[in-house]
Amino acid sequence: MKFVNKLKERWDIEHNWEVIVILVVFSITGSTASFIGKPILNYLHITSENLGSFGYWTIRILLLFVMYQFMLVFFGWLFGQYKFFWNFEKKMLRRIGLKRFVD
Repeated sequence: MKFVNKLKERWDIEHNWEVIVILVVFSITGSTASFIGKPILNYLHITSENLGSFGYWTIRILLLFVMYQFMLVFFGWLFGQYKFFWNFEKKMLRRIGLKRFVD
C-alpha cells in the first residue's frame, strides 16, 4: 500500500480506485497504440523494405508517440479521468519542448 499512497500523493488523487483506473488507462493506451501502429504503416505502404530498417522504425516510433498522446487523453476521458490525463499530457509536452502548443 505504500506504493499506492506514493502514487496518490504524486498524482494528487484521493482514492485507490483512481490509481487502478489510471494504470489501466496507461496500459490500454500503450497496447492500443502498439497494436494499431503496424496496420497504419501498412496502409501508408511504409515498410522496412521501402525505407530500410532505420527509417521504418524511426517513422513507427514517431507515429506511435503521436498516436499515444491523443489516445491517452481519449481513454482518460472515456474512463472518467480526463482532468488527470489532460494535465499529464500538458506536463509531458512542456518537458519535451512543445510548451507553445499547450499554453
